Amino acid sequence: MKEFLSFKYNYLFPFIALISGLIILIFSLVFARNIECSYFLMGIFAFMLLFINYKTCLKSLAFFIVLGGIFFTITYFSSNNLYEAIYMVNRIGGVCLGVIPGASIEPGRLTRNMMQFKMPRSLTIGMLIVSSFVPVLMSEISRIKEAMKVRGSFNFFNIKILYRAFFIPFITRIINISDTLSLSIETRAFDLKSKNYSLYKKVKLHLFDFIFLLGIITGVVLTSVL
Repeated sequence: MKEFLSFKYNYLFPFIALISGLIILIFSLVFARNIECSYFLMGIFAFMLLFINYKTCLKSLAFFIVLGGIFFTITYFSSNNLYEAIYMVNRIGGVCLGVIPGASIEPGRLTRNMMQFKMPRSLTIGMLIVSSFVPVLMSEISRIKEAMKVRGSFNFFNIKILYRAFFIPFITRIINISDTLSLSIETRAFDLKSKNYSLYKKVKLHLFDFIFLLGIITGVVLTSVL
């Protein structure tokens, strides 16, 4: 029971998640001009809530509502056709849903999974750095904005203030972070050419991973048949 409750936060196999997201993306783009695709997307979203952290799903839903609303309005008033607008929303929904499984993967689990499949270390380390670097950048941007508010210089419409109070500190922190990452890689003796390495903890396939993938495939088949 404990394993089931913790599954949707920790146990989704990274490659299963990526394959599932790719299936959803391709199917929704190909069948976007069918009204059944809308029901497929709604069903898949409800299905994902059982397996993936609901916060990730809700963030994608919020992005879909904003972006889908904009494109729905533009398409409807430009074509004066309700169905064309719905088809456009189906495409946006497919992209947003396809991103959810990949967004739920922890960078460390994805890296270990790539190493299990003997993928090039340059790609593995690069993926880990990129996936870890973006949240750090967002955190630094938030800190700089807070510092600007404290100093009373928070004004993005003033180019001089934006340049001196935001861009210069931001670039400086990016350089410092990149130096720290380079030093961390060197001190840990990473060798891109070496193939003699071991994994501290392997990522294992679980029954729930097959259930998740089977559910996605079942939804695709049923929508295609109907």
